[in-house]
Amino acid sequence: MEQMNGAQSLVKTLLNNGVDTVFANPGTSEMHFVAALDEHPEMNCCLCLFEGGTTGAADGYFRMKRDVAGTLLHLAPGFGNAFANLHNARKAGSGIVNIVGDHATHHLRYESPLKGDILGISQAVSHWTRVSSNSTDVAMDGAAAVQAARSQNGRVATLVLPADTAWNEANAAANLLDIGESLHRPSKGDIEAAAARLMTPKAALMIGGSALFGPKRALAGKIAAATGCRLLADTLIPRISKGAGTAKLDQLVYPISPKTVQLEATSSITLLGADRPVAFFAYPGKPSVPEPPHCPITDLCTPTDDIEWTLQALADAVGVTSKTAAATFPLNLPDIPAGQLTLEKVGLALSALIPENAIICNESVTSGFHVIPPTATARSHDLLAGTGGAIGLCLPCATGAAIACPDRQVIALTGDGSAMYTLQSLWTMARENLDVTVIVFANRGYQILRDELTNVGVASYGQNAQAMFDVENPTLDWVSLAKGHGVPGARADDMDRFAKALCAGLSSDGPSLIEVVCPPPA
Repeated sequence: MEQMNGAQSLVKTLLNNGVDTVFANPGTSEMHFVAALDEHPEMNCCLCLFEGGTTGAADGYFRMKRDVAGTLLHLAPGFGNAFANLHNARKAGSGIVNIVGDHATHHLRYESPLKGDILGISQAVSHWTRVSSNSTDVAMDGAAAVQAARSQNGRVATLVLPADTAWNEANAAANLLDIGESLHRPSKGDIEAAAARLMTPKAALMIGGSALFGPKRALAGKIAAATGCRLLADTLIPRISKGAGTAKLDQLVYPISPKTVQLEATSSITLLGADRPVAFFAYPGKPSVPEPPHCPITDLCTPTDDIEWTLQALADAVGVTSKTAAATFPLNLPDIPAGQLTLEKVGLALSALIPENAIICNESVTSGFHVIPPTATARSHDLLAGTGGAIGLCLPCATGAAIACPDRQVIALTGDGSAMYTLQSLWTMARENLDVTVIVFANRGYQILRDELTNVGVASYGQNAQAMFDVENPTLDWVSLAKGHGVPGARADDMDRFAKALCAGLSSDGPSLIEVVCPPPA
């Protein structure tokens, strides 16, 4: 039998179980695991300069690859840094295997500087957490972590690896473990009731998860065509097919007041792979949920249920055939606007230039309200968006998506405030030579907070609030920030410069960044 330590058995186990990519930010307690990774050039190790970059990249990787990657994190503080994007990944239903180093078990009796409550932090965001207490258990624990991450359509799994269980002698790597579960399926009666409900006037089918892209999205469109129901998607979704040829649907907007208008005549909502829509926040005098009174909401299939089976069963129940045609978005490429830069014009230019089969990661928040709508009739592409509301997702998510799909171009749309949370991902893009075009909307502040102050009824604000909303004095220089991370950058303050920079970015093989100088808010 081959002699190996716990760390070596874990790396071999990950590879045996099909995990060949690790987004890493290691420290001292993980050095034996690093050495074991080094023995396997077939393992793709991607260094991220901040732990939130590792988990955001693993999230984007899963959304596009539909399989798990690993992260390598350093003790409790490292996991704490990774927490926000793990929150986003959990809301997205992304499968991730976190490997977190810890002090050697005999060292934990001492109050060393980096000692922390890894279990407490992990269990607050992970679906599955285990501590490998013995080197001989590491391999099976690793296989169980991968199994857990792949279960229920994708979960966050965390394996804590004490340093001595990594360096002590182990037995052998574990082979592939079957998930060993059957996803829940609704009953025949539930399917028949849903089919009848969708046939009634003003009924809506809200889809989520894997029903939003690929063949399942097309099937959902056929269900809408066969029943006459309205096809809906929630505001923030992990991944959605967009552009020409995709089945038409209505996506709910962010603000609660227009969201209630979107649903005001709805007679029923059937959820398939989606959670119940809800307002982001509570506001004085405004509802927490957008549907009208007496509009029943039926949970036919949760995000962790068998979405594919449920879609097909529902399609059969409503009489979908090979001849059923879904309403789809046409290809309608606008002319590229010139002259003064506006967000609406940026959206038109983007719509005209999006390459076929591109991936767009969108965290442009307020700017996106104006930029995204024209892309409905662009060339077909996938859109990845924030799901948990924790900002700082876009750049690492784009990194992970580009590594998962090296043959597809990635466009990252982000606000300047959001991008500052994880701008280290630019360096990873440069090191990995990823084909990502980053567009930073520089509105010089957290514009969303200005809007939210109005939403809670504050008509005006003064010096202190202004200081907390603006990112000026000094002004962020995104061209210099990009250059400092090894990414070529350009600044666009009119449409001619923007179109030129976007064409250049899309035609290059590596990363690039465009700083869009946004017009001041009205």
